[in-house]
Amino acid sequence: MDLLTELLTTDFRPLDRKAADLYLGTVAQVKPDALTLPTPCPDWTLHGLLRHQVSQDEGFAAAARGEGARLSAWRAGDLGDDPHAAARTSADLVTRAFADVALDAELVLPEIRDGGAFPASLAISFHFVDLVVHAWDVAATIGVPWEPPEELVTASLKVAAIVPEDGRGPGESFAPSVPSTDGTPPADRLLSLLGRSPSWR
Repeated sequence: MDLLTELLTTDFRPLDRKAADLYLGTVAQVKPDALTLPTPCPDWTLHGLLRHQVSQDEGFAAAARGEGARLSAWRAGDLGDDPHAAARTSADLVTRAFADVALDAELVLPEIRDGGAFPASLAISFHFVDLVVHAWDVAATIGVPWEPPEELVTASLKVAAIVPEDGRGPGESFAPSVPSTDGTPPADRLLSLLGRSPSWR
């Protein structure tokens, strides 16, 4: 079985929920005065990064409902006065939406490949890897540990391997990949594949 076929036939929903728990546990540690800090994503402060993930959650939820083609559905995230509560609400929203969608349904993701449609199984894997890596972005920004379970790292590496290099850059979730060596630990290799320097501080 090739990698793409494996991803297409994997139900990422349980892993996505675990990734959400990892992400939310990290966001819970964010203090209000940290929201203006720069992040490993150079275009975003921590506030901007958290708002981005809320927007992504809402966009993927809209896509699961058949409404993903509306670009506005991916841009309306709002942290309000409680970023953790906003993150938890949007995570619950997308979890419920994913639970109701058939894995072979076509989800329109306008920010990927000029708005192409993807099988839900693959779309959910994209959301999953976003959560795992953005949990690191938050953890690195505020100086707390990022300790994803091995199963999340292993699955994320498979998804990261199919993310094309083109389309990465300013304003995107991922930057161009960073070189790593054969002896690089899997979690650090994941970060490098998705354009992060594991030593960023």
